[in-house]
Amino acid sequence: MGSTKPYEISRHLLFEAYKRVKANGGGSGIDNVSLKDFEENYKDNLYKIWNRMSSGSYFPPAVKLVEIPKNGGGKRPLGIPTVGDRIAQMAAVLVISPELEQIFHADSYGYRVGRSAHDAVGKARERCFRYDWVLDMDISRFFDTIAHDLLKKAVERHVTEKWILLYIDRWLKVPYQLSDGSRQERTMGVPQGSVIGPVLANLFLHYAFDKWMDITHPATPFERYADDTVCHCRSREEAERLRDKVSERMKECGLSLNLEKTRIVYCKDGLRKEDHDEISFTFLGYEFRPRKAKVKGRKSFTGFLPAVSSKAKKKMNEAIRSWQLHRHAGSTMKQIAWKINPIVRGWITYYGKYYGSALKSYLVHLNHRLAGWVCSKHKRFRGRRWSAYYWLGEIAAKNPGLFFHWQWGVT
Repeated sequence: MGSTKPYEISRHLLFEAYKRVKANGGGSGIDNVSLKDFEENYKDNLYKIWNRMSSGSYFPPAVKLVEIPKNGGGKRPLGIPTVGDRIAQMAAVLVISPELEQIFHADSYGYRVGRSAHDAVGKARERCFRYDWVLDMDISRFFDTIAHDLLKKAVERHVTEKWILLYIDRWLKVPYQLSDGSRQERTMGVPQGSVIGPVLANLFLHYAFDKWMDITHPATPFERYADDTVCHCRSREEAERLRDKVSERMKECGLSLNLEKTRIVYCKDGLRKEDHDEISFTFLGYEFRPRKAKVKGRKSFTGFLPAVSSKAKKKMNEAIRSWQLHRHAGSTMKQIAWKINPIVRGWITYYGKYYGSALKSYLVHLNHRLAGWVCSKHKRFRGRRWSAYYWLGEIAAKNPGLFFHWQWGVT
């Protein structure tokens, strides 16, 4: 490090950030430089980033704006920084994350080391056994409407490194670049898709919600994963009062609680006999509702339990249809398995954690799609899909490891 640099930034920090960004993958930004392109001359590329950041002359490029479909319809804006800028952001994240981890709430699960969506779902499941009501919150356009002035106050409270404060200010102001090349200036929000955005969003909600809940509603537990939040209440009246108070709090912080999508839900099970219209909610891709369950050695009962949601199954079905397996008659079964196994493994790993039987019964649908592929490939099965289905069952019995969902018992 040169002594003339106003900011002392370790070159090792930049290299560690590069390794993290490379492991996370992702596409190119507005410069069309991919991770592979960057890697070809990574030492010089890292030196340029370090040199500019250390001298204070680093200005982040515009963020490429793309739109991706939302589960509930419509589109969500996704900002993609350049590879170099993702590395610069990661360097800042690596420095500030340990400090922020010490102050983050125990019931905040999103984007944190050692915590996962499964942990949040599991805790919600546990608390639904003990609390009769849930407030299922929805914040309108959260990432797009974060107030920069309030966010910077929170950052300055915990971040002392001047170079990080400088570049966070620049990252917050960097414009979007649209597909037609035009620029869209930004005065609020953090880009979804950025490296530092999730950390900043977590810090904002730590003060806007988590800390506020501890002070004003200390007896009301909640689970929060980014802006996806559920609160547990003992009565409908308590949930209604909390909804109104949270709505006021969000306004104070420049946010808006979407009252049309925010719902109050009764956690109906075999012991809760009241009748209410709202008896289900979806949290992190899992739908909580009354379901039959059984504990070994005991009679079956009705519990308020999470399982793969209808929206998640619809999304999986769209993916399966997009594969158009019937058009791959020229491929071998091993080639088909190689193509779809990584995706199916991801589904099972995530949605099979709780009430896996619901996912198993759904994935039988995939076997029917594979039977359609068999009919396209082998003339003797044309028009005989059920015969093809049973033939696949014989293959599965001999080679259960061929398809990942077969290994999971879906045959």
